[in-house]
Amino acid sequence: MAKDHQLSWGKLDNTALLFPVIANTSMTNVYRISVVLTEDVDRIVLQDALNRLLPRFPLFRMRLKAGFFWYYFEESKKNAPIVREEYSFPGAYINRSKNNQFMFRVTYYGRRINLEVFHALTDGFGGVVFLKELTYQYLRIKHHDELWNEKDDLSNDVYLDQEDSYIKNYKEPEGERKKYPKEKALVIKGEMFPKGEIAVIHMNMSVKQLKEVSKSYGVTINSFLVGVYVYSIYKNYLNGNANSEPIICSVPINLRPFYDSHTLKNFFIMINSTFRPERNDHSLEEVIKICDKCIKEAAVKENIDNIISYNVSNETNIMLRAVPLFIKNFAIKQVYDSVSHNTTTLTNIGNISFREPYKEFVESCSCLLSMSDDQNIKCGVCSCGDTFTATFSSCLTDTGIQKCFAQTLAGEGLELTIETNGVYGY
Repeated sequence: MAKDHQLSWGKLDNTALLFPVIANTSMTNVYRISVVLTEDVDRIVLQDALNRLLPRFPLFRMRLKAGFFWYYFEESKKNAPIVREEYSFPGAYINRSKNNQFMFRVTYYGRRINLEVFHALTDGFGGVVFLKELTYQYLRIKHHDELWNEKDDLSNDVYLDQEDSYIKNYKEPEGERKKYPKEKALVIKGEMFPKGEIAVIHMNMSVKQLKEVSKSYGVTINSFLVGVYVYSIYKNYLNGNANSEPIICSVPINLRPFYDSHTLKNFFIMINSTFRPERNDHSLEEVIKICDKCIKEAAVKENIDNIISYNVSNETNIMLRAVPLFIKNFAIKQVYDSVSHNTTTLTNIGNISFREPYKEFVESCSCLLSMSDDQNIKCGVCSCGDTFTATFSSCLTDTGIQKCFAQTLAGEGLELTIETNGVYGY
């Protein structure tokens, strides 16, 4: 950058305010989105691609700073993070002082490019946008002779909007404000790997087959997979027995389609799909229907408006805004700890489509979540072409839930291929 360049700064969005407060080496709030190419990745070319792309994405150039009242973003003048061959477990804590102050990192392994992002920066939508453009840039450099006529520019459908869509769509709450539930959820426990280790299982299947099976139950792919996941916990971890604590699966919802937003900052909410195992004979179909009902009832505009109103009202409160950051951090941490954590999370970042002529170089994509308090196993899903990938990340040595999930899908006629990161030893 030129020496006279004026550094820009910006506020954290409403959701991002939480992540710097609760993040640590065991709850990193880092997610990973990966793309698998048809050939091995060239590190030099990938670094070149990142160096060229980063100046075009102002949001990804930001570093996190602590002010007197709030955290804020400030543009970094430093060079792009160094691209390395994968050297740590997925979703590891991003030490910004060792990462040129950036809140993301890019690694590779074999044919796979990994983008890992600290959630304060952006959500899965923003991560997908950046990773796709990084992939295009990489392929233009690597295959210049084939892609010479492709413009070295961002795709036409890329928006660099950095508005806080929570604030923009905030409405004064009417009546009693919505509060987060404090019901105690089932916690999946067991023998754990050493701190920081995460085991990964990728399950690949056909999008077409998955659509057909989901349709046979009268639900979306998302509801079907949440139902199968919850059923697997019920059948394997609870051995199909009744339990006083419900299985609560947290499901992130992308809010951009609800409010016609294109922001690259976080714009999502978490809704809960709750199943109460009251008997020892709940069927798969019953669990799927219950989970589907929960998701449909929660993912309606009125409920979403209420959640946004509750979240934003705390930020806009004049009295709270004048409170110093260290006191806010303490209060936010206390509130977070007081809310009952859920059993698990399943996030679906949707279809990741690559445009011509780049798509022939791409094989598949995946999404991986790091661990958080009381959630020792999570699932991230996405699709690319006709390949749908469900990725389980876990710090538990037992794989019973994942096996039950795979067996349940296979029992529905789905053909699966399974990969792991080798932590389980098979």
